[in-house]
Amino acid sequence: MEQNTQVKRLRSECLSCLLNKYMERCPEGLDDESRLTYMQIVFRELADAEWEVGGPVLIHRIYRKLFERFGFEEDYSSIKTHFNTLMMKQEPLVEAELSKAQEPLRLAIQYSLIGNYIDFGALDSVEEEKLAQMLLDADNIAVDAEEYEALKEDLRKAKRLVYLTDNCGEIVMDKLLIRQIQKLYPECEVTVIVRGSEVLNDATREDAEQIGLTDMVRVIGNGNGIAGTWLPEVSKEAREEIEAADVILAKGQANFETLRRCGKNI
Repeated sequence: MEQNTQVKRLRSECLSCLLNKYMERCPEGLDDESRLTYMQIVFRELADAEWEVGGPVLIHRIYRKLFERFGFEEDYSSIKTHFNTLMMKQEPLVEAELSKAQEPLRLAIQYSLIGNYIDFGALDSVEEEKLAQMLLDADNIAVDAEEYEALKEDLRKAKRLVYLTDNCGEIVMDKLLIRQIQKLYPECEVTVIVRGSEVLNDATREDAEQIGLTDMVRVIGNGNGIAGTWLPEVSKEAREEIEAADVILAKGQANFETLRRCGKNI
């Protein structure tokens, strides 16, 4: 399976957003020459970007070049641990709501959607009070009825499901959704694919272990630190799982950007 390289995933808004982000994140204390080099690295990667790659791949390339030149990296480890712990504290309450719901799968999807708010790639900060309120209002989150029915039909027939995660904290709500899928569709084997290495606050195997997801299902890394699932660069193991999947649940904008029109049942 090859990624469709004819798809134009790159947009002018992506370049503008990335340029602003990396100019703001330029390390303090650099001399003029180093600052110029930093800016040139960012400009060059954006200017040379192929139309088919999209934002997540560009982020990975920029990070790699800046790390090679400056040792530049952002440490989200404490943020990830904090939000995993925060959402695990909500887990019993959410489970209680799911246990009495008339449509527990739909409600689990709504909670999983809320988890996507914990995104430090899109936001500078995550408001915990807002997150708590969103969880209280979970059953008001819109779920497209036609898409929901199509998903249930796909799961009813599926033998293999691949679940592509996104952010820390969010992965706790993903775990509860996966548990509902296992209850309703016990014949469907679930494999979870997380990021293969650290990128922003995206979930890795360490996060999956922290929240107990690895005790429930098979969890593998995708083999790289791209904030998405860029098929030309995923590991052989991840590629084989994706190719064999009857249905794929892909969380978050980065997975959408990297997988759009790849030909799989997502």
